[in-house]
Amino acid sequence: MKILFIHQNFPGQFKHLAPALAQLGHQTVALTLRVEKPTNWNGVRVLPYKIKARTGQNVHPWLVDFDTKLTRAEACYHEAVKLREAGFTPDIIIAHPGWGESLFLKDVWPKAKLGLYCELYHQSDYPHTGFDPEFQPEIKPTEALRLRMKNLNNHEHFDIADAGISPTHFQANTFPQEFRDKITVCHDGIRTDLLTADDAATLTLETGEHFTRDDEIITFVNRNLEPYRGYHVFMRALPRLLKERPNARVLIVGGDDVSYGARPAKGQTWKQIFIDEVRGQIPTPDWERVHFLGRIPYDKFQSLLKVSRVHVYLTYPFVLSWSLFETMSVEGAIVASKTAPVEEAITHGVTGRLVDFFDKDALVEEVCHLLDSPDERAALGKAARKLIVDNYDLTSTCLPRQLEWVKALA
Repeated sequence: MKILFIHQNFPGQFKHLAPALAQLGHQTVALTLRVEKPTNWNGVRVLPYKIKARTGQNVHPWLVDFDTKLTRAEACYHEAVKLREAGFTPDIIIAHPGWGESLFLKDVWPKAKLGLYCELYHQSDYPHTGFDPEFQPEIKPTEALRLRMKNLNNHEHFDIADAGISPTHFQANTFPQEFRDKITVCHDGIRTDLLTADDAATLTLETGEHFTRDDEIITFVNRNLEPYRGYHVFMRALPRLLKERPNARVLIVGGDDVSYGARPAKGQTWKQIFIDEVRGQIPTPDWERVHFLGRIPYDKFQSLLKVSRVHVYLTYPFVLSWSLFETMSVEGAIVASKTAPVEEAITHGVTGRLVDFFDKDALVEEVCHLLDSPDERAALGKAARKLIVDNYDLTSTCLPRQLEWVKALA
């Protein structure tokens, strides 16, 4: 078959599926903004598309999001026409529609089957909206209208898509039932063969400091440090946590940008805002035990998870992070927020410990409890890994199901 992938940051969620299809002998092509020139990656022919500069125009604020997607869709359409004129006609198009690129591809290839990666449908009811009143103290009556317009891109895709795939039930269930029935739930997959527990694991920071499993390490990981992932709650727990655990080291991974939700006031970062909020409550010797690592290479990230004694994961009711499953795969002892996406993976007292997202004192108490309970940590970690191996392993479960999904789509 001829298969076309669409993802603005390819490979993204298709990093295993696309090479696997190429290896099976399918002619596999991808359109993306990520590359400047045509290239080959793991058997996939990766082609760029370009967005032309536009003059400024007045657009209603509720339409700015869709206007951006429309711009990308048009650019991707023109590149697709070039592909068609060069003789490429895909049997299947597999797209992440979140940035709009795939809106007009069925106009180029009407007979191609279109499969969508269904990451999220925007809901206007609680807890999807108004979950954290600190950052959304007032839900305007027009919020539902704004989100309806934000879902325009989803609805335009529903009309042309043949099937969808979503990594978790929580994410799939945000979609309207008429399209939910077309969605297969299958996670992107975890390399449980690489992500294993390792008593000999070590981690060396850029400062030269060296950590092993003998150290009392508490870890917290986000792509970016922001409220959607509970960074503010974790930081507010630090004064008491550091006081109660005088030997603990806290390792925080994440960038200074924003992946989800609102940005802070111009010139500020959520990272610094909450450092400033708690720093005065923490004596300097204790603060020196907190390490902000920024974004780190994946091999170092694996080492960090393996030396961690307790890992903290917090999130709004939203897309679940790969890092939670990766921590479970290395038999990590986890304290996580009792929110719907997390409860799909963590059962309290079985595969981890759950606390109310906003309860910083309960968070400290659960972390301290696990730090003092090596047998419970080990039991939780082994149960967590078993769940991941049985349900989310890339090789034995997820990739075969993804390939079946592609076969069914064809």
